[in-house]
Amino acid sequence: MRIFCDFDGTIAKVDTTDLVLTRLADPAWEDLEARWTRGEITAAACMRGQIALIGGDEAALDAVLDSVELADGFAEFVAWCQANAVPLTVVSDGVDRFIARILGRHGLDHLPVVANRLAGAALARSLEQPWSRAGCAAGSGVCKCQVAAAEAPSDDFMVFIGDGRSDFCVSGRADLLFARDKLAAYARSRAMPHHEFSDFHTITTTLAAAHGRRVRRAAI
Repeated sequence: MRIFCDFDGTIAKVDTTDLVLTRLADPAWEDLEARWTRGEITAAACMRGQIALIGGDEAALDAVLDSVELADGFAEFVAWCQANAVPLTVVSDGVDRFIARILGRHGLDHLPVVANRLAGAALARSLEQPWSRAGCAAGSGVCKCQVAAAEAPSDDFMVFIGDGRSDFCVSGRADLLFARDKLAAYARSRAMPHHEFSDFHTITTTLAAAHGRRVRRAAI
């Protein structure tokens, strides 16, 4: 079993990039958001443009990030994964610097994270997207299908946890899918088997049962 989990709106209770943009960016970021919503630019291009508009020094950025709360039960979920030797990777179309700050504040900075990379200095920030892929169905800076294919053996039991549009494509590859919000609606519209969740306590309970069944089958 190998688990991939989205960050914004899944591990974090809010979309951290949107929060930072709202607090620190030039209002022109909303024009880019509207262009993406209308399909005029890709999600990856939208993010690159928006990150360049973020103002404030590092202290101001950290102050915004330090207001972000984690979803209920996530720390316990991480502990369960560690206790059962189940690999867990955070895969996000968000920003590595934001994610690292938030996880670090909760003592969870040991988790592997795949995300867009923040570059440059305060008032001259840019975004690097090493996990983008030409032809990615989501048009995202991080192609989550590519990440899953690179990090999970084809015969591994893959679990995905997410909530948004950047999760649509990879959700179809999951052997076990946990979804909410836009991802849950997407799964329902396509009759995809999935478990809807409100917190990580539910996910841990469901996964513990599934993992136990797999261990018992392997022992037979």
